Amino acid sequence: MITKKRYTFITIEGGEGSGKTTQSRLLRGYLEERGFEVLLTREPGGSVLADNIRNIILNPNSDIAPLSELFLFEAARAQHIEKLIYPALKIGKVVVCDRFTDATVAYQGYGKGLDLKLINKLNLIASVGLEPTLTLYLDIMPFNGLSRAKKLNVDGYGNNGDRIERESIRFHENVRKGYIEQARKYPKRIRVIEVQETTEKTHMLIKDVVNKVL
Repeated sequence: MITKKRYTFITIEGGEGSGKTTQSRLLRGYLEERGFEVLLTREPGGSVLADNIRNIILNPNSDIAPLSELFLFEAARAQHIEKLIYPALKIGKVVVCDRFTDATVAYQGYGKGLDLKLINKLNLIASVGLEPTLTLYLDIMPFNGLSRAKKLNVDGYGNNGDRIERESIRFHENVRKGYIEQARKYPKRIRVIEVQETTEKTHMLIKDVVNKVL
């Protein structure tokens, strides 16, 4: 077990089309320019097992009950931490992760309506108590974000989007509500970044926050 004071673990959160993946890559590049050794990863994903689970979760043809979906996310997370994140942190790498436990609260809790106490307990178990040093929440209105996400088609599911992107607008509005509530609950850890009209401007806001933390 490693203590929070001895590692740097940055998570980037946000709804669909918020630019998390792009900003995660830009942040890795910026940190490497500053001399840090960085591991960039994502959830669900980061290992063969977790990537396979990701494919199941995002596939529009998958008929998954909300509770089953929750357990799939937690299984992927446990594998991800054991096989990738913990080993990287233990040797002093900065870990930048595209989504983590806050996403489960927002999507499965506020979005799908599952019990928040259950989610928090499972998050704690799957993550072995690991908490981010800093979480950057990229805030964008759901309608705008979904339009961007479906155009980008990152995971290759066509213009209609993956299984999560095809959820109702009310679902995505509830997800945003969940993220905002998390930010209010943990103001020292979670910093809200308003998504700007250009990628570069959003990146500048992120660099300002990260510089203060590091």
